[in-house]
Amino acid sequence: MTYCCALRLKEGLVFVSDTRTNAGVDHISVFRKLYIFGQPGKRFFTIQTSGNLATTQAVIGFLKNQLTIKQEPNLYSVNTMFEVAELVGQTLKKVINDVTTDTLEQSNYYCSLLLGGQIGHEPMQLYNIYPQGNFICATKDTPFFQIGESKYGKPILDRALAYDMPLDEALRCSLISFDSTLRSNVSVGMPLDVVVYQKDSLIVPNGKRIFESDKYFQRISHEWSDLLKKGLLDLPKPTCDYFE
Repeated sequence: MTYCCALRLKEGLVFVSDTRTNAGVDHISVFRKLYIFGQPGKRFFTIQTSGNLATTQAVIGFLKNQLTIKQEPNLYSVNTMFEVAELVGQTLKKVINDVTTDTLEQSNYYCSLLLGGQIGHEPMQLYNIYPQGNFICATKDTPFFQIGESKYGKPILDRALAYDMPLDEALRCSLISFDSTLRSNVSVGMPLDVVVYQKDSLIVPNGKRIFESDKYFQRISHEWSDLLKKGLLDLPKPTCDYFE
């Protein structure tokens, strides 16, 4: 399994993905699930993947091959983020349909994608793309999406994340979301891949890979645990009628 989250905020975009892929308790591997595309000064995209690994790699392979052979439409020829989402969604649908036409069997090859980015002076967008090829768009009211093992990391995002939050605080919130997931679910594992994009910069960031030895991640993980323990002790004690 995996866990990916993506944020579309007032100041920019934040993407974090884990890298663990397992096919049983004795077969655990590391595979990238966050992919960066872009033309500096023109456009930037990030695609995150969760689900069947063969399907997700085929989708990314098709998109890269379209760019290599200059087949249109491709990620660099379309004009809007909506068109990018349509292209990625149709590519995902085609990959699944090429494997089998049986609806029940297709579910074995399903995967979900998160797509975020910006083209020129168009607004930034973030999409959650489903195996059927359709998608939904993030809004100010719902500024983040998650795919994969999301349940353990969702509470911190629900409680703390806000659309107008500065990017550094949003990144910290996302990393705590991952720390909570890593502690509760062995199917999610490090290293983590992180990309932060500043609104309207049209700079294609390199991203960062966070390993278990990362000092900053270790620090916020330990301090968050201490804060939770202290906060629990500071809460009012239950009244005696709870024990009657």
